[in-house]
Amino acid sequence: MSVAAPPRPRTGGSLTTSRPMRDPDVSSREVMTRRGWWLVALNFLVPGSAQVVAGNRRLGRFGLGATLFLWTALVLTGLGALLWPSGLFALATGSFIPDFLSWFRWLPLTILQILIVGCAVLWIVLTVDTLRLVRLVRTGPVARFAIAFVSIALLVLSGSGAAWAAQTAGTTRDAFASIFAESAPVVPPSEGYYNILLLGADSGEGRDSMRFDSISVVSINAATGAVTITGIPRDMPHFPFAPGPMQDEYPNGHEGKFDETCGWSSGVNQLRTEVEICKNGNALYPNADADGSEPGIEATKDAAEGILGIQIPYYVLVDMKGFADVVDALGGVDITVDERLPKGGPAYDGQPVDDWAFGWIEAGPQHMDGDTAQWYARSRYTTSDFDRMRRQRQLQEAILAQATPQTVLTRFQEVAAAGTAIVKTDLPQGLIAPTLVDLALKAKDQPVTTIELTPAGGVDEFDPDYAEVQQIVRDKLHPPTETESPAP
Repeated sequence: MSVAAPPRPRTGGSLTTSRPMRDPDVSSREVMTRRGWWLVALNFLVPGSAQVVAGNRRLGRFGLGATLFLWTALVLTGLGALLWPSGLFALATGSFIPDFLSWFRWLPLTILQILIVGCAVLWIVLTVDTLRLVRLVRTGPVARFAIAFVSIALLVLSGSGAAWAAQTAGTTRDAFASIFAESAPVVPPSEGYYNILLLGADSGEGRDSMRFDSISVVSINAATGAVTITGIPRDMPHFPFAPGPMQDEYPNGHEGKFDETCGWSSGVNQLRTEVEICKNGNALYPNADADGSEPGIEATKDAAEGILGIQIPYYVLVDMKGFADVVDALGGVDITVDERLPKGGPAYDGQPVDDWAFGWIEAGPQHMDGDTAQWYARSRYTTSDFDRMRRQRQLQEAILAQATPQTVLTRFQEVAAAGTAIVKTDLPQGLIAPTLVDLALKAKDQPVTTIELTPAGGVDEFDPDYAEVQQIVRDKLHPPTETESPAP
């Protein structure tokens, strides 16, 4: 008697049970729909994993490798932002690269852009391949449209993030290269401070763009990051110069005089016009243009050094017309206004305020937009130049307070665009990061000290004692330390 052979299992049955993602029961819409959602979720959460479990394993392993690399880079970037932000900035901008290889400083952010774009392209390929693996025609009638829509939406979401990251990398690279000097030498701190001349030039309609509306010196403590801002009155008379071509011209201090071409020249703010129009500025400062500066700026720098008695190797020139863009890019600034101020200026001396003011800045706490902040810094016709200097310093402090890393990051595109449009400087790229970035982060936790060389600060506006002025600056920058009394 013969024994019947046991029945053979249905082809594919065991595979369907053990590998439902790779070999599903295609006859079941429920199984295919559930599998489709799982593949879409895997593709978004861990790109490449959908291919590993249900498709081309080689493509999947490549996608997983790219995903692991991206996650590692994000983790390291986050740790760098928390533990060493200045070093991260230096790495991104190539500031660590020596000056003789400065043309390679664009490379790190360019490589980052390429990698981000590559990841975005890979995500597109993986998403399209995932939709192929889903087999939409085998899913439920509603699910096939829902799965396709969610896949595309997740692709747009991740692609938008990649596009933003790539654009931010490019904007950072371009702004850094555009604003800061590429191969200028880094000057070590002078007596423990990095001193930077900060100039505001107003090129607004009906205004003389050749003169500096605001002149101040920012002194940054090289150890602590503490910031001291010294305001220099623009009409300061018979001021001395540091050794150089202007001191050779005026060995006994600047003399106010009348010139048929330039008119009356006396104050510090008129040096730019005097040097670049009335004198041969390029002969006085032949290297100014090559060093990223201008003869008028170099002359003003020599004047600031002579007045304050400190070394000032760098300058930053801000176009006050575009100043409003920076304030708007930062989301506005908070200012407490002491007195009502008009917007605008009279057509002639003695014209009543109501005839020319086109608006008012009211007294009290205000969150100012760029236009209001600009007029707050400009307005002087119902007050004095010394009041305006105080308001400008108040605005500088408010902007420093508002420019937190969080604000700059969330509004980076606007801040970078505004900064590139209005700022000119000879600050070298090698000084910005990590040195000044690190000091700026330290400065956030400290109040800004201000020095006003005005009658309120004990300085005679008509006949300043410059030896006394220099002593005031020294005492602020290097305050005497208290010593313990000797024990009896």
